[in-house]
Amino acid sequence: QVQLVESGGGLVQAGDSLRLSCAASGRIFSSYVMGWFRQAPGKEREFVATISWGGGTTTYADFVKGRFTISRDNAKNTGYLQMNSLKLEDTAVYYCAMGSRFSRSGTWYDYWGQGTQVSVSS
Repeated sequence: QVQLVESGGGLVQAGDSLRLSCAASGRIFSSYVMGWFRQAPGKEREFVATISWGGGTTTYADFVKGRFTISRDNAKNTGYLQMNSLKLEDTAVYYCAMGSRFSRSGTWYDYWGQGTQVSVSS
């Protein structure tokens, strides 16, 4: 079993930055792909970013390219999502997930955290 705990969310103003963390326990973190997803009120969950096992390959949703950076530290069993130049439309609950396939689809992710709220105000 894998447990994922996100942290780092909060209320910020447009243009500010936040760094989300995802702490993993229970299994070998480095064996899994890690992804970040988000869900805004009244909307479906959407892909944000994903990173390969060793951290050498990443991919992003178009709406975060150039603003968000995904990374991981396998020695610490922790993943990160650095979010810069936040916009009002980035307001959502952000979830980290771990899976066996490098994919934008949440279907391939087996373990999910409880989510952390990010709220961006004007």
